[in-house]
Amino acid sequence: MEEQIKELSLLLLYLSGWEEEIKNQPGKKLYKSWTGYLFDVLNSLEEEQMIKQAYNSRALQVLPKGIQRARELKSKYL
Repeated sequence: MEEQIKELSLLLLYLSGWEEEIKNQPGKKLYKSWTGYLFDVLNSLEEEQMIKQAYNSRALQVLPKGIQRARELKSKYL
C-alpha cells in the first residue's frame, strides 16, 4: 500500500504541476507542483531524486526522473 501511495502522489504532483521559467536563466524551465502531500512520501520521492523540495516555498520541483516515472504511472493508472 505504501508504494501505491507514493506512486499516486508522484502522479498527482505531475498532473497538477506546471512549467515555470527559471528567473535568472531565460529560456530554461522547471516543472513545479504544490507540496500538499504527506511529508514521508515527499521525503522518499526526494531521496529517489524524483522531486526537489524548496523548504522556503509551498511549491516543489518535479525532476526529469520524476516526470518520466509519472508518465509511466499515468499509463498504469489512467
